[in-house]
Amino acid sequence: MKGIQDYYPDHFAHCYGCGRLNEHGHQIKTFWEGEGTLTRFVPKEYHTAIPGFVYGGLLASLIDCHGTGSAALALAKAQGIELSETNAPRCVTASLQVKYLKPTPIGGEIVIKGKIKEVGARKVIVEAELFANGVLCVVGEVVSVLVPDNFGL
Repeated sequence: MKGIQDYYPDHFAHCYGCGRLNEHGHQIKTFWEGEGTLTRFVPKEYHTAIPGFVYGGLLASLIDCHGTGSAALALAKAQGIELSETNAPRCVTASLQVKYLKPTPIGGEIVIKGKIKEVGARKVIVEAELFANGVLCVVGEVVSVLVPDNFGL
């Protein structure tokens, strides 16, 4: 199953968090799950902060990329875009807020769930919850903005 990131044009597919063309990155995938969005990620041992726990910067990065992916899904839906090849809208982060509620253990899958809070013509606000072993560990809010197709060219 493809995530929204698989539909980004090649020049937008190099992000360290979600770029399918970045062989060193996390290459996360974001999907619709009902009315919300979903991303799954398994941290490696080298993502350590303190032995046994995930580095907080990685968690912020996952919230960030999940948020922009969720925003792209929301804009595609709002604009009636049927995803094919590389036609997905691409968003960048305008604002990122992250709150760490509990230490996030290494040793299992991280699940990030998103809720679309607001969709405008160019701006989308996403609330995210990050779970490890079914426990809510991190919450965040991402304000994303749509970039023009020629951005970065």
